[in-house]
Amino acid sequence: MYNLFFKQVFDRLLALLGLFMLLPLLLLLYIVIFLVLGQPVFFTQKRPGFHGKPFFIVKFRTMRDVLDENGTLLPDELRMTRLGSFLRKSSLDELPGLWNVLAGNMSLVGPRPLLMEYLPLYTERQQKRHDVKPGITGWAQVNGRNAISWEEKFKLDVWYVENQSFLLDIKILFLTIYKVLKRSDISQQEHVTMGKFTGSEND
Repeated sequence: MYNLFFKQVFDRLLALLGLFMLLPLLLLLYIVIFLVLGQPVFFTQKRPGFHGKPFFIVKFRTMRDVLDENGTLLPDELRMTRLGSFLRKSSLDELPGLWNVLAGNMSLVGPRPLLMEYLPLYTERQQKRHDVKPGITGWAQVNGRNAISWEEKFKLDVWYVENQSFLLDIKILFLTIYKVLKRSDISQQEHVTMGKFTGSEND
């Protein structure tokens, strides 16, 4: 019952309130990113949502679009800017995701929406992470985020799907605020963010 109705109302009300209260900060970030990185200010990318249905996630842009001689994007660590690093460490780059929540593509809490190319790589159990809407934050984000392995992350995602409740969501939201203020678990070892998922050997 919570996931079918109340969670959607709760998500949209908080997202609307958040967008209203954070509007001055959003406008300031828009101007700063425009002056430092230019257009586009927003990063949009197709991601799998509820039951794997594609949607376009919206975030503030944190990297430069720098290509090598073959026209291929350079690695993240060569494109990340000081401003982008600050935005990611503070999670300010995620704020436009409130629009995705308001539009009904995402929830405030749920498994993070990953790349479309990962869909065929999941085990049957890992696929369960798509049985709910993806979230701006989630159980995996407050229990290691990018500092844990993909397998650990997916186990936490599936645990959330099987145990979600209003009280758990409230707990995750408060833990997220704590993690953001602490600025912990932003990146995986030897990577600016998180290395690519290449599949699991077992379930």
